Amino acid sequence: NDLSDHELIDDTIASDHDAGFELPPMKPWDNSPSPPWDEKDAEKDDRSVGPILTFAIPSQDPLSHSSRVDNKESFQIHKCPPLLWKVEHPPNPYVAIDSFCLMEGKLNLNHHEGAIATVQNPSQSADKPTNVYINGYQSWSFSGSIEKGQPQPKSAMPNVVSEAFNRGGVVLSPSSHNSVVIEAEDGDFWLENITSSTHIVRENGGKHSCNFEQEEDLNEDNAFYKSDMFTCISSNGTNCHRISDGRVLLDEEGGPALIVGFLAQRHQYGVILIDRDLQRYNLSACHEGVVAASSSNSSSHFNGRNSLSSDWAFCQIVDSSCYDEEAMVYYIHASADHNDARPMEKGLTTGWCSWYHYYSDIDHDSLSKNADILEQHQNNIGFNVCLIDDGYMASWGDWNSLKPGRFMKDGGMKVLANTIKAKGMKPGIWLAPFACDKGSKLAKGHPDWIIRNDKGRVANSAHCGKYFYGLDATNPAVRKHVYDTIRRAVKDWGFEVLKLDFLYACCLSGNGKYDNTMSRAEAMYLGFRTIRAAAGDAFIIGCGSPLGSAIGFVDGMRVSCDTGPTWYPAFPLPWWDNGTLPALRGMLRNTLSRAVLGHRWWHNDPDCILLGESTKLTDVEVVSAASIVAMTGGMFLLSDDMEKVSESRLSVAKKIFPLTGVTAVPLDLHSAQNGGMPSILRAWCSDESTVINAQQKEVRKTEGLPSSWSSDMLREQASKLECEVGYSPGMIMNPYSRERSCFAVAPGLGTWTVVSLSNWMDHSNKLSVSFSALIW
Repeated sequence: NDLSDHELIDDTIASDHDAGFELPPMKPWDNSPSPPWDEKDAEKDDRSVGPILTFAIPSQDPLSHSSRVDNKESFQIHKCPPLLWKVEHPPNPYVAIDSFCLMEGKLNLNHHEGAIATVQNPSQSADKPTNVYINGYQSWSFSGSIEKGQPQPKSAMPNVVSEAFNRGGVVLSPSSHNSVVIEAEDGDFWLENITSSTHIVRENGGKHSCNFEQEEDLNEDNAFYKSDMFTCISSNGTNCHRISDGRVLLDEEGGPALIVGFLAQRHQYGVILIDRDLQRYNLSACHEGVVAASSSNSSSHFNGRNSLSSDWAFCQIVDSSCYDEEAMVYYIHASADHNDARPMEKGLTTGWCSWYHYYSDIDHDSLSKNADILEQHQNNIGFNVCLIDDGYMASWGDWNSLKPGRFMKDGGMKVLANTIKAKGMKPGIWLAPFACDKGSKLAKGHPDWIIRNDKGRVANSAHCGKYFYGLDATNPAVRKHVYDTIRRAVKDWGFEVLKLDFLYACCLSGNGKYDNTMSRAEAMYLGFRTIRAAAGDAFIIGCGSPLGSAIGFVDGMRVSCDTGPTWYPAFPLPWWDNGTLPALRGMLRNTLSRAVLGHRWWHNDPDCILLGESTKLTDVEVVSAASIVAMTGGMFLLSDDMEKVSESRLSVAKKIFPLTGVTAVPLDLHSAQNGGMPSILRAWCSDESTVINAQQKEVRKTEGLPSSWSSDMLREQASKLECEVGYSPGMIMNPYSRERSCFAVAPGLGTWTVVSLSNWMDHSNKLSVSFSALIW
């Protein structure tokens, strides 16, 4: 498109300031030097400056603040520092960038010098990659480690109803486009009618020539695996850890690992493409046709961007002897620091949600009744949140409307919020701020707010039981609508917890947007800045959200697809689905696979536990779900008609309270042989002082009390530990230590190990764990 045609209409809101609200200033993303074109005359069209690559390595000892560091540990960490780099493209209104390829090539494996031959590995050959960790685009997308050669689990639903759920970055294939090279009058070359190209333009004797690559790069068509934002290529050690009957001895060591990804998803959605043999890799930052200069509609929140930049890329090869917990933790901590994540500033959520029993059939009476019952269980479960889910509004988008006859006419939602507060809980409410129904007043009144695809039709949002419209976050008027919606819920109605759903709707694919110079990731980032500015100190639970975009903005994050009343997706849905369909098995798989994110990026929300006998879940399945939620240490929500929950089922919830914030380690995360679903969790219990940081000194004052502590005192100790074992902003913890996975117990109880073994197969199976993994 000719950018000169994009003139502002007089009555168009051009910025958030004109819209009547201000976002807080953006913090510097890094302190790398400014590119040289920033120092040139902005009016001068200087194309002599090429793209810039900036490299960095950490200068701070990542263990310098740890209380359990010895020289050996420190030396091991420094054997494998990560490399960071980014690419910046100079301003050029004639260039539209589909993607930056930041890394492309084959992995060469060479055993280190001085290796000692063993019976299991007499040739001293290097450990071969055996598994690849796939991270899905958003909350509901599949995540897990897949064995080499096994197909990547995908949605069983057709693209027309599921693609938007999982569409992160896209690296297009040049073979699907007709590329035409045209010479302009000034001698410059460009490619006409192209979305993607592998052409490399080089200077040769003062003239330009096009050199076509002989070997085709990895792209969406020829890659076997695709992971969003980050991946981990690992060796599970099976070559030297098999026992006589063929089983694998699983422990936390495994083999070496390669971690590749991006520290953030502020500029673009980055992806890693991998071949079937785990030998070839492509790390790309996907801009999807964004022009390398700002248009007149460009948002001021990117400082009138005059160039394109990737987010910081991250690459680390981790020796198997360097980590005690999980190979990806250094990357997770680095990303948390980069995005200013502060998950431990607010406590964990133990509560109730209306959705899975009532769905959209809620009213004032049913919500008040359940709030009364929750209050009665405060002493043995300690509910602190009562969350009103979807169903109170007349239509999505019309968030200030209420279903007629269902709620009090005078101050309906405010009355409910006050009722919940009076019972000692925080009131929570569900919103989908960037979504609206086709028949909503908002859609009819503001059709220009709706994202459209490249053909001018309404962009496909995927099917969640219905199709809906996505609202364009690049439009200041949309951001004003979102700001006012959230502000009303927090300030006028009095809700303290916000469950914000279908957030990916603000960055659907399509060029029918207010500002086409912003990438999808930049639109989502701007949306999150608007959300947090409006929410203030409210506890935000993200859902249906691109993961990388939310770091530093949300307090809790759904990390799985919806749970459901059945183990597999229920008929007529395809039971074999590995995508986003509601089912307990899919919910538990992602809860296990993404446990490493918990209390580092946010509090993990594994979704609700269903205790009611109205479901088709067996007692074993209910107990299994509760055990995984307890061991992974995330949020804990029930979602039943509490009046109909039997005492035997309610006792399951009582046994896993209080929440501690301790996250067990999935020992077989990178060697699971069940479609990426780990089976073995390990945590420690200890009264050692090494598990306690400075804040825990207050707990030590109670050591003189009798050993039979009251439940209130034990609950207090667990609550304090919750704020101590997770990621701490401003202080880089030892990402390889065991402290995060240790429950603090009363003095005198000693140290022991807790192991959870789960057979997720539909048949008998053997599970084993090595003795070395059980020793403190």
